[in-house]
This record gives sequence, C-alpha cells and structure tokens, in this order.
Amino acid sequence: MSEKNIESVNAEKQKVTELQKDNEGEDGNSDSTAEAEATGTSQEGPATFDKAIEGAGFGIFNLILLFVSIPAQSAAIFESSSMSYILPVAECDLRLTLEDKGVLNAVAYAGMTISAIAWGYLADTKGRKKILYWGYLIDAVCVFGSALSQNFTMLVVFKFLGGLVVNGPAAVLFTYLTEMHGPKHRSSVLMIVGMVTSTATVSLPLLAWGIFPRDWDFQFWGLNIHSWQIYLFVLGIPSLISGLIFCVMPESPRFLMAQGRNEEALEAFKQIYHVNSRKPKDSYPIKALVQEVPNRKAAKDEAIYTIEEKKTGNLPDKKPTRTLSESLRAGLEQMKPLARKPLLGLALCCYTMQFGIFLGMNTIRLWLPQLFASMAEFEALHAGEGVDASMCTILEFSVNRTAETALNYADACSEPKVISMDMYINNIIVSATGFVGYFFAGGIIRALGPKRMMTYGLFLSGTFGLILYFSVSSLMTLIVAATFLTITGIAVSSLLGAVVALFPTQLRTVVVAIAMMCGRFGALSGNLLFPVFVQIGCLPPFIMVSSVLLLSGTLSIFVPNPAKATFS
Repeated sequence: MSEKNIESVNAEKQKVTELQKDNEGEDGNSDSTAEAEATGTSQEGPATFDKAIEGAGFGIFNLILLFVSIPAQSAAIFESSSMSYILPVAECDLRLTLEDKGVLNAVAYAGMTISAIAWGYLADTKGRKKILYWGYLIDAVCVFGSALSQNFTMLVVFKFLGGLVVNGPAAVLFTYLTEMHGPKHRSSVLMIVGMVTSTATVSLPLLAWGIFPRDWDFQFWGLNIHSWQIYLFVLGIPSLISGLIFCVMPESPRFLMAQGRNEEALEAFKQIYHVNSRKPKDSYPIKALVQEVPNRKAAKDEAIYTIEEKKTGNLPDKKPTRTLSESLRAGLEQMKPLARKPLLGLALCCYTMQFGIFLGMNTIRLWLPQLFASMAEFEALHAGEGVDASMCTILEFSVNRTAETALNYADACSEPKVISMDMYINNIIVSATGFVGYFFAGGIIRALGPKRMMTYGLFLSGTFGLILYFSVSSLMTLIVAATFLTITGIAVSSLLGAVVALFPTQLRTVVVAIAMMCGRFGALSGNLLFPVFVQIGCLPPFIMVSSVLLLSGTLSIFVPNPAKATFS
C-alpha cells in the first residue's frame, strides 16, 4: 500500500495508546516509546523495550530459544498433518471411506478454529509462557490418546481435542519468539521458524518410512496396536518435550512491560543478559524501563488485565476479585480498536488472505500422501503398459479403490496394505524442497521486500495450483507440487510477519490467533470440499485451490509494507 496507509496504521496505534491510558491499565507502548526516544535512551535513563532487549545481547539464550522452537513448531505441524500419512495404511483397520479421509484431514483444524479467539484472549491476559507450557503438555496427552484409538470415532475425537489445544501455543509461539528479539533479528527469526516448519514436514514422511513397513501389530492392555499407532505415539513426543522446556523459560518482557510489570520485565531482561554474556545479572547495563502504563505490581500467579475502570485507580496490592463477565468485558474492551479504521480493514484483509492461503496450501499438502500412494499403486498395476499417471487418472483410480475397500472389505483387506517406497520418497522430496526454499527466501525477501515477496508468491502459488490439473506424469506432479508448497509456505511466513509488525502489542496475539483461526477454517473447508469436488470431476478441486490463492494475492496488494511499519 502507499505511504499514506502506513501512516494511518501507525497513527491508529497511537490512538490505541491514548484510549488505553484513559482506561488506566492498557499498553501505551507506541507513545511511551516515542517519548523515551525523545528524551534519550541512554543507560542513565529509562530504556524502551528495543533498547533493553538490545542491551541483553544476542547469544546462547537466543540459540536455546530457537532450539526450543524446533519441537514446539514440530508439534503443531504433527497435530495438523499426521492424518494424511496414516490414511493409506489405516484404511482397512478403520474401514475408511473417501469422506472419512476428508474428515480425518480436517478435524484437527475444526478444533483449532473453535479455540482461536479464546487462546488469543488468554495469551494477552495470562501471559505467553503459561499458554506455551500448559498447551503443549495437554496436547501431548491428546496425541497419545489418538495413538491408542481403536476406531474411526475415537480417533476423530482425540484429533479434534488435539487441534482444540495446540492452536493456542502454536499461535503464541510466533509472538513469543518475536518479542524475545530486537528489531535486527525479528525477520530472521520468523524465517528460521519457517525452516523449522519445513524440517518438521520432512520428518513426517521420514518417520513414516521408518515405522510403517515394520510388522508391529500386537495387543497392549487389550488394545490392538498397529504400526500407524506407533507412528502417532512418536509424534506426541515433541509436544511433551516442548511443554517441559517452556516451564523454565522466562515470560516475554514485552508482554510484562505492556502490563506495567516493569520489575518482572527487568528481571527477565537480566536473565537473558546473564545467559548470553555469562556475566552477573547485576552488571546488566539497563537499570530502569520506560513506564508504559501505571505501575502495577502483581502477586505470584495473579492475572493482570490491561483494562481497568477509572474508579479502581491503580491495582491494589491484594488480589482483586473479578467475575468472569467482568474479565470478558475487559477483553472485549481491549479489542475495540480492531473494530475501527484502519485496523478493521487491515485485519479483515489479513484474515481473508490467511483463509485463502491455508485452504489452497493444506488441501493439496494433506492429500498428497494419498495421491502419491495411489500413484505408486497405479503404476505398479500398469507397469509396462505405457499408461500415463496423469492427475485425473490418479484421482479417478483413488476414488474407485477407496470405494471398493469400503464396499468389499473382506476381499480388499484380506492381506496387509503394502505401500510402495515411491510414496515415501516423493513426500520426502516435496518436504525437503520446502526446507531448501527457505535458504533462498531470505535473500529474495531482501531483494524484493517482504510485501512484494508475499504478493508475487501468492500469484505464483495460484498459477501452480491450476497447473497441477494439467499434470501428465508422476514426475510432473512431484515437481509442480513441490514448487507450489514451497512458495505458498514462504508466503504464509511473510503474512504472519506482517501481522506481527502491523498491530500493537496488546492486540498482536489476538490478531494472530484470529488469523490462524481463519487459516484453520480454510484448511477445514478445503479438506471437506476436496473429496466432494473430486467426485464431481477432475477440474473443480484445482479451480478451488487456484482461485482462493489468486484472491489472496490480489488482497496482499492492499496490505501496508511491514518493513516500514513501527513494531510496538
């Protein structure tokens, strides 16, 4: 968008600040930061967040944080993507129809969609750390429950609960990582998270390759356990590890400053400084922080809300009693700026883009393992006959085989399902391509800028989504699918980076959570519609995928350039 739009967004941040100061207790970071810069941010005076995080340095703590993000981000990817890999091997055990496969691919996204706003509100009131460790620990329980599932219904329930839970920490992780880094490193951190996402995506087919061919059918406490259940159990380990590690990580100092809890924020900065420099905490050069909101000291484990009525004044030393309805009203009051221009239009634009990107990307991504398995089976049956494995031929073959399994279970499942090695290799290649793509993404973004990268990437994604329909061989399908998913994945990271940069701190997690909710709803819609459209014809599902991505690309033109927006 134009410079005028950038100014309007940043001006709205200052209006948000003024409203919050009137309400005594909301984040006033935009104005306070400006004032601090006007009066100087030397070590002798109060420091802004950016000055304080810069003083804490970049070192071992940041590397630990990025290391922790590996299992954390992997847990979110595993929760949303694991079903696509078990569909070919669990087809007989669970007696799956084509519609059942669509439901299993979509059900985790249903849970994510429902819980998004609640998680965003909790993260902006209770803090980032609590959401991270409780969310991942509870998600581990849900994943282990899905690994013990004995039928389709039981698996659907646990996958829904897993999606319900993991959406919170998955959205908060992006906010937490950016709030733990200074301006110099924020964009790089988001790209690294994108690489972690690609790594997690690569590990899914690698684990499937190592586990599915094993003859691991046995009984455990009266439960029938198959190789695909072992696979799900292994995928629950990153959630458990992440939850345990986040128990000892500090709270986001950006969140604490936005809450007026500067003493706690300063302690967090000192901890980061101590780990990075290996020097005593007392030697941390920053001695005071800019007071962004009225000073508010909290008792241990006490929730601090950013909205308080004027008559209450400063928060008393003792913990106040507060009803659920009052807390909800406070949360709604905090989100009021999202209902006004220009944040309203910007938010709606981001939500629509996230819906379209996730619908297009995850529909193709989650059905690829099934398509590659059908492709390998088709080529094995017609070896030497010179029959091309075009996309339409494979889709028709897959629909017919699934229907045959459902109608004639005894014959179709008389022998164990044998999955061709080509299925695993093709999925590994697609996932590895996405990982490699992130190595080049940083240089491309620096050359084009984040906004152009997002816009060009979405238009290319929409084009490649339609090209899939014209695929005439398994090799062409592999190349086009790998390119499509790589470009779309980078566009997702660019959009989330824009959201983090364009919205104020006290609204950021809510906006990210709502955006992720819209994305999950898009993935849910796409995976439910894909089997329906496939039965109508070969072209409709690809028109659906291409059109939503092209629409997202068009909307991205109207999003302000995040490189010119003020992080607050």
